[in-house]
Amino acid sequence: MASRLKLFVPLFIFAVLALFLFRGLSLDPKEMPSALIGKQVPEFLLPDLVTGENRTREHLLGEVSLINVWATWCPSCLHEHPYLVRLASEGVRIIGLNYKDEDAAALRWLQELGDPYALNIADRQGSLGLDLGVYGAPETYLVDATGVVHYRHAGVVDERVWEQTLRPLYEELQR
Repeated sequence: MASRLKLFVPLFIFAVLALFLFRGLSLDPKEMPSALIGKQVPEFLLPDLVTGENRTREHLLGEVSLINVWATWCPSCLHEHPYLVRLASEGVRIIGLNYKDEDAAALRWLQELGDPYALNIADRQGSLGLDLGVYGAPETYLVDATGVVHYRHAGVVDERVWEQTLRPLYEELQR
């Protein structure tokens, strides 16, 4: 009888692996929360894309902000960009994190398409992106005035995302 049960062990192992694989494939990275929710933005020392001056976490403090991870190689970032320009014109403070990009291309992009960023951090090697847990661009983090991350959105920020998700959280943090 025990030898007959041994015949079913590979089938059992296959079924368990198939279940884990199916579960893993059904995960949506947009729904994966950041490990930093409720924690401070990590310390960093990176140059400002526009001025070249060193920037640190302290430069993010003082106001509720969106940290927008973007790059010129990202087609979704191009789609998102006009809406960010609009939000910035309405007074929303947006910090840019230019992710693994070439400075000249990024500066040309901002000159041609508009610059919605209060400051723009050049993360050429992706070190801050790695510390934030960035999966890709675009991603946007909602950060309070003390530097605590409250929300992460993977994907394009458009009117629907802003009105339904980000704006209510943003306004709540401003109170």
